Amino acid sequence: MKNDKDNLIVNLSVEFALAIIEYCELLEENRKFVIANQLLKSGTSIGANVREAQNAESKVDFIHKLKIAAKEADETEYWLILCERSKNYPDPSALKEKLNSIHNVISKIIITSKKN
Repeated sequence: MKNDKDNLIVNLSVEFALAIIEYCELLEENRKFVIANQLLKSGTSIGANVREAQNAESKVDFIHKLKIAAKEADETEYWLILCERSKNYPDPSALKEKLNSIHNVISKIIITSKKN
């Protein structure tokens, strides 16, 4: 893809995916395999769907793919809340902040795309 460097949501989602990978590796070191697996899947899927949206076949397809990314963000938030509220889990607050930013940007893109 040509304009990855200039695409805010692509950059945010890639950086988030890398942070999720590091956090999940920490979970695995602490033998929290089930949550690590679920979080890794949903957290990296956000960026995969954002990336897919960049090559959408139509505006409807673009919006649909971003809505899937938003759903993956919601699921990721769920797993992070579980980590936050569980004993003996690393603090996920920095990830939750990054995720909130991503969710806000995705929502704005969807709203703007529907208007045009």
